[in-house]
Amino acid sequence: MLRDTDSVTELVDGFGRKVNYLRLSVTDRCDFRCVYCMAEEMTFLPRSQILSLEELALVAKAFTELGVKKIRLTGGEPLVRADIEKLVKEVSDLPGLDEVVLTSNGSQLSRLAQPLFDAGLARINISLDSLKAHRFKSMTRVGDLRNVLAGIESAKQAGFNEIKLNAVILKGRNDDEILNLLEFACENSLDLTFIEEMPLGLIGDHDREVSYISSAEIRQVVATEYKLTAVDDTTGGPARYFSINGASTRLGFISPISQNFCDSCNRVRVTVEGRLLLCLGNEHSLDLRKIIRENPGELEVLKRAIVEAMSLKPAQHEFDLQNAPKIVRFMNATGG
Repeated sequence: MLRDTDSVTELVDGFGRKVNYLRLSVTDRCDFRCVYCMAEEMTFLPRSQILSLEELALVAKAFTELGVKKIRLTGGEPLVRADIEKLVKEVSDLPGLDEVVLTSNGSQLSRLAQPLFDAGLARINISLDSLKAHRFKSMTRVGDLRNVLAGIESAKQAGFNEIKLNAVILKGRNDDEILNLLEFACENSLDLTFIEEMPLGLIGDHDREVSYISSAEIRQVVATEYKLTAVDDTTGGPARYFSINGASTRLGFISPISQNFCDSCNRVRVTVEGRLLLCLGNEHSLDLRKIIRENPGELEVLKRAIVEAMSLKPAQHEFDLQNAPKIVRFMNATGG
């Protein structure tokens, strides 16, 4: 029997972890083809299979009423979704929600940074894996570094005070830019997080076991030039942060392979096709789209289903770099 949501003020899984953070994908499409994220040739979902903006807003409302305080809009690339700023406005106006944030590749920010800020977007994360134009294009397969740098500047000009760069470091690919990326972040008063590559989806571009570089190895490189001090700062996600002597930049590390952070996991994901993923590295899920479309406008039915789904959340993910990935969905289909 589904629990009565009238008495539910927060989402708690079977291991006592409180879920207060939702990563909500608004599209599986992207204008880049990053080598660690997807295959070069992709087939995307037909329109009929993806949640409408109204359905996405309903999902956000349901989770907010169940105690979620932070919603991150993801993709694919969320800024290729038409009318994204309207969704940001509707979600940011939800009572009880502390903030709406977004992860982007930055390519569309020159035209959308100001509308997003005006709509109530609190913070933005921008992927930047290289400062070398030829390498940036190689890693994204199609991206233009100039557009991303212009997008970062547009975000600053729009009024975003908390901009964070995300960099996935691959050994032999861009690990020689660790210090350059950090220097760029410090010079522009931006935060930076280095992320270990995650084994999601079958890719043919590189061998993940060979390209893997741990957060500890990256820290060793950083320590040759910068003094780091661990801080208790958090943005509600899995990153561990450090302050940098003499700079306002915070340096973060997300380490799903080398430092499993599952014991404190406070988040779930909803894909653009309405699949509630209880874990990034497992297939435990619930079809919210089916529930929404069979019960149009029935918020309480949706909320009860979400409450019951918390029992599906596993103890931890099982990432393995040495064998074929257990999770064959790509990151663009997972939701950032």
